Amino acid sequence: MVSVVIPVHNAQRFIGDTIRSVMGQEYKDWEILLIDDHSEDESVKQISYFIEDAREKGEEKRYRLLSSGNGRGAAAARNVGIKAAKGRYIAFLDADDIWEPEKLIEQLEFQDKIGAAFTFTGYEFADENGFGIDKIVRVPFRMNYKQALKNTTIFTSTVMFDTEKISKDMILMPDVPSEDTATWWKVLRNGYTAWGLNRPLTLYRRSGETLSSNKKKAVRRIWNLYRNVEHLSLIRSAWCFCFYAMHAVWRRL
Repeated sequence: MVSVVIPVHNAQRFIGDTIRSVMGQEYKDWEILLIDDHSEDESVKQISYFIEDAREKGEEKRYRLLSSGNGRGAAAARNVGIKAAKGRYIAFLDADDIWEPEKLIEQLEFQDKIGAAFTFTGYEFADENGFGIDKIVRVPFRMNYKQALKNTTIFTSTVMFDTEKISKDMILMPDVPSEDTATWWKVLRNGYTAWGLNRPLTLYRRSGETLSSNKKKAVRRIWNLYRNVEHLSLIRSAWCFCFYAMHAVWRRL
């Protein structure tokens, strides 16, 4: 079974599309863990509609609405989901992103063929309405720690872990900005390899009004990871940052 971990914070505009993209998967052995992070809109109400509909069909056990506490952030929310997950596989999905119907089945087949603990896939940028804009991010076949420091192409909503090959403790996320990237680096630093399926199986929805601010935050966060989380020297941090910036620009052209 795949446990799909979805942190939710004020996502009422998008959460319905996100849940439906899991429901529409060709692979049917899944559960959804929705972890509310102190939403102040009607996200929880919308989720409740899906749970009630599932209850009428006798499928309510496939949906779990949990809480991370009082606005503790995405890392804490995902950690609640990781700890509660019942499936062998744990997949992450953000509350505004969308999976293609074949995402899980293709990634599971790839993961089984490689015998991997950690896989990720390509993805496509989408507009606010969830429609792809034909900007596809290609991913490498494999990535180790040194490579990942220079290329942050591993996107959260594409990641899947096999908990028979990697412990849940290893994939718990730290409470730092860009906690997802910090987690991938932690896993890779401990000797694992990330294997990439070069298929755009996720739609990464981007909101126009937040793009410029997100870029500025990303720059500050990645530098903080280099210096204060990975404790790289100033020279090595600058070296890795140059490659990070080049890859980031390329992904958005």
